[in-house]
Amino acid sequence: MTSGSRDEFSAGGVVYRRGEEGIEVVLVGRRRERLWALPKGKPDGDEAPEETALREVREETGLEARIEQPLGDVAYWYTGPDGQRVHKKVTYYLMQPVGGDVANHDHEFDDVAWVHLSEAERLLTHRNQLHILRRVAELTDRAA
Repeated sequence: MTSGSRDEFSAGGVVYRRGEEGIEVVLVGRRRERLWALPKGKPDGDEAPEETALREVREETGLEARIEQPLGDVAYWYTGPDGQRVHKKVTYYLMQPVGGDVANHDHEFDDVAWVHLSEAERLLTHRNQLHILRRVAELTDRAA
């Protein structure tokens, strides 16, 4: 790592259910930015990635979930508010809801919605997360 860059880590989840029309997943949205994304966030203290993913999903979506398996990583670069280059890695997990309600999400997002998987692929703002949704499609197809 050079003085001009730093590494950052987040973890998140794709919560899914089988709806009448097929697989549905939860997306979080901000209206002003026209953003639709997968829930994720940074660890609190020395949280394990799985703990971070479950907590972030609970906070951002209002859902209690359990992890089924890892889905993979998304890695990208961005420039932080301090002008420093940041190499970010986000690990995602496939999750099933076990309780809670999307109406109980925190203030970080305006909208939390269940959407059909194909609609989620269309809505997703950060296209570098598409392979995560495609992995969900593969895994849930296999399990059907």
